[in-house]
Amino acid sequence: MPNTQNNNNEGKRIYFACPMFAAMEKEYGLKLVAILEKHGYDVFVPFRDGYEAAAFEGKTEDELVAMIFEKDIEEVRKADIVFFLLDGRAPDEGGCVELGVAYAFGKRCYGFKTDTRTVEMSLDLNPMITGCMKKIFRDFDGDKNIRMLEDYLEHNAL
Repeated sequence: MPNTQNNNNEGKRIYFACPMFAAMEKEYGLKLVAILEKHGYDVFVPFRDGYEAAAFEGKTEDELVAMIFEKDIEEVRKADIVFFLLDGRAPDEGGCVELGVAYAFGKRCYGFKTDTRTVEMSLDLNPMITGCMKKIFRDFDGDKNIRMLEDYLEHNAL
């Protein structure tokens, strides 16, 4: 069955929330972004599409916080979907805020998880995170999880 998405970008703007402080996190995140973009989604990635480092020069901590916070909230507001890479010892704190804001705005929210470090007491994520999600792509084999995402996108819209 063909993908049910429109040919235009209506309903296809994604805010990609993810940990972004290590090269491996960025590399894996961009691998997922490439899959989403291949399927026609317009994806905003904060570390790729946000501010250039030069914009931060000469700013106070308060100014930096306000700039980053306002930009990310604006991009979440403009998005139709939030796609959250949930890997890490705990899901990224900024991503959790972005998820909560997106859910409050009525956005469609999806998660992607391969990390086993949070599996305990039969819940591998906080119910306040899971409860926001329309679907979580979850397999501890990262390559298998990517194949699951690709297969889903071949037959479904986010």
